[in-house]
Amino acid sequence: MNFNFRNVLPKSADNDFKGYKIAFWGFVLFTILMTWRSIIHMLFEQYGFHEIGSFVAISGEPDPMPLIYKFFSLWGFAQLIFCLVCWLVIFRYKSLIPLMYLIWLFEWGFRTFGYPLIKDQIAVQELYTNGITPGVSYAPYATLLLIILFGLSILDRK
Repeated sequence: MNFNFRNVLPKSADNDFKGYKIAFWGFVLFTILMTWRSIIHMLFEQYGFHEIGSFVAISGEPDPMPLIYKFFSLWGFAQLIFCLVCWLVIFRYKSLIPLMYLIWLFEWGFRTFGYPLIKDQIAVQELYTNGITPGVSYAPYATLLLIILFGLSILDRK
């Protein structure tokens, strides 16, 4: 087994993916899931915010929720922009898949390892949530999956 870390930043961005096919198809499936997540957060912000994100409604005069929903929607849009980059990589620049895996690993790795370190500093969150989000509870599994797929994307095929 030989991990070729040069595949993370290839000399040319082309459609030549050097990793294992399972790493490619894993990337496609992960991008589908993340695109769906982004669309939910962007277009169905109330559902994503309350039902999935487990945030409680905040009351006040004027009602703060429409503004909060718009910020939540913008977060979904930011996620969707990165997903669009991933789709571009899938269809045109497959050699960049290891780099995209690494970027996804930064996000999900922070959810797994960084969030527990800072959660006590944001204890006020307990006032506004009524449960743990899937993004926190499934983060260790997503991180492990991404580590495996990243490894397969930079592993030289014989």
